[in-house]
Amino acid sequence: MSTYTTLASFAQTVGLLYFVGMFLAIAVYAFWPRNKSRFDEAAQIPLREE
Repeated sequence: MSTYTTLASFAQTVGLLYFVGMFLAIAVYAFWPRNKSRFDEAAQIPLREE
């Protein structure tokens, strides 16, 4: 294998793991029970009449 192929495979693997990790972190944040009230309040902002 050439150095380029090895480096490209490594970069793809690391990039995939990075994005999967970021997705999981965001999903955990979004579904964490403590954040429910914050998101419920934010969802009502467009419906407020001020």
